[in-house]
Amino acid sequence: MVSSSGVYNFVVDDPGARLDKYVAEKCPGLSRTQAQKLIADGHVTVNGSTARSALKLSIGDKVTVRIPPAGPGPPLPEAIPFKIIYEDGDLLVVDKPAGLAVHPAPGHPAHTLINALLSHLSELPDTGSPLRPGIVHRLDKDTSGLMLVAKNVSAHATLSDQFKKRSVTKAYLVLVKGHLTPDEGIIEAPIGRDPRHRKRMAVVAEGRGRQARTEYRVVEHIDDYTLLEVKPETGRTHQIRVHLSAIGYPVVGDPTYGVKSASLFRQFLHASRLGFHLPSSGEYVEFESGLPPDLQQALKDIA
Repeated sequence: MVSSSGVYNFVVDDPGARLDKYVAEKCPGLSRTQAQKLIADGHVTVNGSTARSALKLSIGDKVTVRIPPAGPGPPLPEAIPFKIIYEDGDLLVVDKPAGLAVHPAPGHPAHTLINALLSHLSELPDTGSPLRPGIVHRLDKDTSGLMLVAKNVSAHATLSDQFKKRSVTKAYLVLVKGHLTPDEGIIEAPIGRDPRHRKRMAVVAEGRGRQARTEYRVVEHIDDYTLLEVKPETGRTHQIRVHLSAIGYPVVGDPTYGVKSASLFRQFLHASRLGFHLPSSGEYVEFESGLPPDLQQALKDIA
């Protein structure tokens, strides 16, 4: 019998059957391979204990099978507006708005850039992750600006190789709290999980994180704030925000590593420039994106 919660309970009346075969026969629509995976993952118990697929059952054994909730299905097209800066047969350069997650994940299974892209294209190439088709790199949900999306497997491989070799130009406009000097500099410090807050990243000791390097240039000093152009040479999680916070100049509006802003409800972080070689010809191209209205207003508010 099965409960409404996806739990099957059986009492064995046919001795000698293998556990995996018994589960597959008793649970509708379940293959033997699927039964073996459920057993291996600990979702099947015999008399209250986990067991091996090859276990021979005896009369009176109590078998419980818990079917875990299905994972998210493939992303579906959604008519979400987004701006295309450039498009050819291999790729798109899009200007992602803040507040839009790049791909489905726990907490936001839909309403993402992927869903929007699928309303523009009939399909996106398989990149090894069914929830991230076509994605070459990503931006945080609350970071705006330029992103590359591949339209076929070959272009995805070529563009991914450029990122791996660090031949892609990535520049961000970032507002930090404080009068940052000198006007140019490089922050080089390893980044890893914060040992005190496991959901955060932090600058950590050598050997405990991954090497990270960030170049910055002052664009303008505005009262007790500094507008920067920042180029991350590596691509670590939250790299720009972590590095700037570590040197004492936190990103404005960043709720995790930075300082709050009365007029800004997300981090002042915008992917403003993106350069790479076209897969079709090898020609180097570069695109720019100006500050969106909310970040322009934040600058006016502190001027």
